[in-house]
Amino acid sequence: MSTKIDFSRLSLMDALDLAALIEIEASRRYALFAEQLGTHDADDAGAVFASMVVNENKHGEQLAERRMKLFGETPPKVKLDDIFDVEAPDVGAPSRNMSPLQAYQVALKAEQKAHAFYDQALRWVTQPDVKALFEELREEEAEHVQMLSDIMAKLPPSAAMESEDLDHDPYRPARDREPY
Repeated sequence: MSTKIDFSRLSLMDALDLAALIEIEASRRYALFAEQLGTHDADDAGAVFASMVVNENKHGEQLAERRMKLFGETPPKVKLDDIFDVEAPDVGAPSRNMSPLQAYQVALKAEQKAHAFYDQALRWVTQPDVKALFEELREEEAEHVQMLSDIMAKLPPSAAMESEDLDHDPYRPARDREPY
């Protein structure tokens, strides 16, 4: 989790900055995955990660707007080094041929990790405004977990097939296969 943060002394500004950094880290990691895997159609693993980038960026922007309203240009005290893989998936999580289902599972695990982070942090936070923010963020992470679970429940069986398997699927029309 964090490397240097004393949650019991966290100010509201620090909490907003920390939450924004968590979203930035997750966005960067998902962008790396999307770039590594590439996107070949709207439902492949790269597309899943690209959609998560949009999600994380939106959350980061919302936190930045809230911080700006409350604290203006006051420099942050927390840094990206102060967090350690709070929400972002593990660097080794993607693979070249991963299926959309596997990509959603990676995203689900990351959202569960973020929920656990806020849940654990709430044990130490004493400042009422920070506590309220972290409770709100924990609830949002729970909503993300539910959203991803719902999406995964509706995926077709083909979503579990790795992309290499799809390229060699004799039942998949040739026009839908990657050229060799």
